[in-house]
Amino acid sequence: MNSNLYNTAYDMERAVRGSKEFTELKSLYNQVNVDQSASRMFENFRQIQMTLQQKQMNGQEIRPEEVEQAQKTVALVQQHPLISRLMEAEQRMSMVIAELNKIIMKPLEEIYGAPEQQ
Repeated sequence: MNSNLYNTAYDMERAVRGSKEFTELKSLYNQVNVDQSASRMFENFRQIQMTLQQKQMNGQEIRPEEVEQAQKTVALVQQHPLISRLMEAEQRMSMVIAELNKIIMKPLEEIYGAPEQQ
């Protein structure tokens, strides 16, 4: 294996950790965890989200009442100012990771073509 690629990847990890998006995300996550009410609410939201994702990945049916419960939980969580800010920061970080992934995948796209071209 080309150790230079791994060195570059570790440099990228350090750059992500030092980014404004990551430091803001980490700070908000820590603030949510300090607030007991916000922490419980956020953990409940994450548990519901993970359960539904797991069911979807396993090809299991998601019942309408599960969808309704998830929607109610999302609405409740979004009303909490601190959790709402955390979720916005997660979205920004996710966008950065997606953009980085696009850059990293360019060599393979040059060989195989972009998925949307197929």
